[in-house]
Amino acid sequence: MAVQLVPLDESHLTGIESVLDDADTLRFTRVPEPVPPGFAREWLDRYEVGRRDGSREAFAALDGDGSFVGLAFAPDIDRVAGELELGYVVAPSARGRGIATDLLRQLTRWAFDEIGAERIRLIIDVDNVASERVAAHCGYVREGVLRSTYVKASRPRADVSVWSRLPSDPD
Repeated sequence: MAVQLVPLDESHLTGIESVLDDADTLRFTRVPEPVPPGFAREWLDRYEVGRRDGSREAFAALDGDGSFVGLAFAPDIDRVAGELELGYVVAPSARGRGIATDLLRQLTRWAFDEIGAERIRLIIDVDNVASERVAAHCGYVREGVLRSTYVKASRPRADVSVWSRLPSDPD
């Protein structure tokens, strides 16, 4: 299933709130738990500031009929080094349809073509097997595991895998 990535904006707040209400999203992302009141708006505002200064970017993923199916984002863009981190979240109602793979492929292409990335990284909880499969399908190389990494205050330290893509890597 093909999805369209559009710059995240106020019209996507309901979609953002829907993924923030999902246990798996909270488990496998850096979103604080419990989600503070107004967090969706604050999160959107941070990405809008980052879009202006070039330090981060976020997109809403829409399916063929324009329905919100997820988020694709670059939470950390280092334009001088040509390196960035990417992430993606699929809405619970849209999981199991190949959307995550499509999101990451498009986001990766954006990072190489628009940002001029020399190195892209993903940081994935080792228990998130589905996300690791997506990374592998999209040509990312698993570099190793960071053991006992601080992810967020409400969760115990976690083991996370680090994945990367270079412009010279095959798709």
